[in-house]
Amino acid sequence: MSDQFVGEIRSFPFNFPPTGWAFCNGQLLPISQNTALFALLGTTYGGDGRSTFALPNLQGSAAMAPGQGPGLSEHFLGETGGVESVTLLESEMPVHTHTVRVSPDEATSRTPSANAALATPPEGDLYGTGGSEVAMAPETLAPTGGSLPHNNMQPYLTMNYCIALQGVFPPRP
Repeated sequence: MSDQFVGEIRSFPFNFPPTGWAFCNGQLLPISQNTALFALLGTTYGGDGRSTFALPNLQGSAAMAPGQGPGLSEHFLGETGGVESVTLLESEMPVHTHTVRVSPDEATSRTPSANAALATPPEGDLYGTGGSEVAMAPETLAPTGGSLPHNNMQPYLTMNYCIALQGVFPPRP
């Protein structure tokens, strides 16, 4: 490949890095054999800075530009974050209520009608006594769910990301 900048990252649809390129898998490289690339990356992605430095690790990650977009948090070069799955907590849900229309009359059918969402209750009363708005019985609003994590990933296509070890040193503007 020609005309690439040292440190340029490209995606490849095959299972090997081209000559002069390396996988972006976080591997440590010797500074002594990669001085131009070290001059650009330093220890941003790891390494001891004396004899080694690390390549970016894009395995299982999406790349993101540093900075702060409008209304977004600030992110820095080399920062990592995000998780593959999350467990939604009750505290993360918006405040909301559950309203239902019911009739105080005894049901004659198990089929809800236009003015009542409940027909014959399973056991006991599902409604409170009182005026026009009353709290529902606690057993009707019991917590639910299994506290299990769910997938948090955007749709993806897996490809190899490689970084140029050789090429033209990028000029600064």
